[in-house]
Amino acid sequence: MRRERDGAITVLADDFSGKPLNSPNDARLGPDGLIWFTDPVFGIRLPDEGVMAEPAQSARRVYRIAASGEVEAMTDAVGQPNGLAFAPDGRTLYISDAGAALNPEGARVILVFAVGPDRRLGPARPFAELEAGAPDGLAVDAAGRLWAACQDGVRVYDPDGTWLGRIATPRAATNLAFGGTAGRRLFVAAGGAIHAIDIKVRGAASAG
Repeated sequence: MRRERDGAITVLADDFSGKPLNSPNDARLGPDGLIWFTDPVFGIRLPDEGVMAEPAQSARRVYRIAASGEVEAMTDAVGQPNGLAFAPDGRTLYISDAGAALNPEGARVILVFAVGPDRRLGPARPFAELEAGAPDGLAVDAAGRLWAACQDGVRVYDPDGTWLGRIATPRAATNLAFGGTAGRRLFVAAGGAIHAIDIKVRGAASAG
């Protein structure tokens, strides 16, 4: 949804091919200036996250809202797509597969996709896999490092997938975003709190 200047709410997307979406989860502005969002089933399959219902969609997808307002399916290659983030140059898209949040045997991996000149996505490739929990929200800094909200806090990865370190949080981190006047403050949602952490790097302006 979009809140207008007068306070009115405009619905941007609530269905695909005439059927209701599952439960939109995370959204980012893409390098094309359009909104991309994930649509797992957490909000209709987990009692503490929404209202129980059977999925109307045949798959869990990542969508893009075209300039015309049409909702376009970009990929259904992710079991339970959750967080997403673009690299600073817009040519790489990271998506969290949080299948383990529903099934202990499900995926707990961050996938990476090449983004073509036509904004179409290449095949999914594993970028980083977790030992426990499931990856959630994602953000990218100006140097292209990926910051991932995880069960044990915020994990930081080099663009090649090397795990650089972790910022521990008292409860599982579920989302994060760069902000502040210089883009060097990291906001992290963890449990019932929002943590603000001043860091030495800034978020990628073009990463949404």
